[in-house]
Amino acid sequence: MSILSRKRDLLYLAFFIIHIPVLFCVDLASLYPDSIKPAFLVKLHEYQVTTYADRFFSEPPAWFGVYIWMEALYHVPLSFWAIGALLRNDPKVPLHLLVYAVQTVITTTTCIADFLSWSDYENQQKIELMKLYVPYLALSVFMGVDMFGRLSQSIDRRRLDPSKTK
Repeated sequence: MSILSRKRDLLYLAFFIIHIPVLFCVDLASLYPDSIKPAFLVKLHEYQVTTYADRFFSEPPAWFGVYIWMEALYHVPLSFWAIGALLRNDPKVPLHLLVYAVQTVITTTTCIADFLSWSDYENQQKIELMKLYVPYLALSVFMGVDMFGRLSQSIDRRRLDPSKTK
């Protein structure tokens, strides 16, 4: 079945195609040595800090570094894999994207809870940060519910037709 007829998978494909450059240009930029960091990444970082007052990129808490490494070690390879897997309708997509969605919901929710507690930030600053983080959260929740549903249906079909377990 073509990806064009699988609307949710098409959405996920578009997301991962966009997510990869965001990973390398924004999220993982702090891992690059200054000596090889391109000037446009420095400017992008300055823009993020100036425009959104995103403290995670100017004064990151210790736990945020762990999240960056999760993105480097898990999101990057998963994102590249997901593009091909979604295109070929790989049967393992629901399993992998459920894990991705749960991990992303947890880390994004942590970031949102943290910045909502910043007492020295005005509500408008928090709203601007919400514009960055809530779309990731919403898509991840949607993806997680979708993938859980797909896996549940697959298990139910196998339960009803034991010949499919072979």
